Amino acid sequence: MTTNTNIREYFCKIIKEDEDVSVGVAAIRALMELIKHSKSETVQELEANLKDAIQEMKNSNYTVAGINSGCELFLRFITLASLDTSGFDECKQIMLDRGHLFIKKLDEARGKIVKLAANFIEDGSKVLTHSRSRVVLQTLRKAHKQNKKFEVFVTISEPDKSGLRMLEDLKSDGIPCTVILDSAIGYIMEQVNFIMVGAESVVESGGIVNKVGSYTMAVCAKEMKIPFYVLTESFKFSRLFPLGQQDLPEEYKYTSEIRAKSNLKEIHPLVDYTPPSYITLLFTDLGVLTPSAVSDELIKLYL
Repeated sequence: MTTNTNIREYFCKIIKEDEDVSVGVAAIRALMELIKHSKSETVQELEANLKDAIQEMKNSNYTVAGINSGCELFLRFITLASLDTSGFDECKQIMLDRGHLFIKKLDEARGKIVKLAANFIEDGSKVLTHSRSRVVLQTLRKAHKQNKKFEVFVTISEPDKSGLRMLEDLKSDGIPCTVILDSAIGYIMEQVNFIMVGAESVVESGGIVNKVGSYTMAVCAKEMKIPFYVLTESFKFSRLFPLGQQDLPEEYKYTSEIRAKSNLKEIHPLVDYTPPSYITLLFTDLGVLTPSAVSDELIKLYL
């Protein structure tokens, strides 16, 4: 695990072998492996290698938003170690210890969110969701195990039809669910009690970057006064401040493979930006937040 190519292969392997792991967590685990086997002799050299490895993972065929926010926070957390000691070997060990602590927090984060969000699902609820969010799926499963009776509507979620996977997961657990066309969001909206979606990234304003179509769903929900809930881990909080769709970086909207081979004007983006004014609450491992509270929490994370 000494080259960036190996890191990218290791990163892709983690995702393929564990479908419940997010892209951001897989990237952080890969960085930990790099630190463990690094032949670097100085902190500066190791940090440079880590940044190169992050770029290499961003060049794989996965969305970049989760990689960016998770890895940025991870580097900030572990490289504070360089202030604590003058010896490189000791410093490297502190980085590893802090990295393990960081990953432990990540592993616990989803459970905290699920516990909070499941309480909002009551008997008779009709829930609308978009794409296949792992944390939303686990929340629905927990509510079902609590013997709550509810129904789920899930969009097909073009272009990869990830909603169909969500449908299969829900049906396998015996949760009543119906798949709908992305274009049927407005039609079904008057039947639902609230919306639950995940997020690829949460930006400074409290808005989210998520699977394309999330913004459309949020606009429709606000017009019809339906709560729009976002379930997301705090490691996805990102120091990005888009004002609109065109402010999203190209690497967020398209994979490296698409950017290299296609005329982007002819390709639909993979994600869109939902401004904070359309979001009711964010369920996070830091607690239930309003969008306006995100910037304060982001500052705390980077202190």
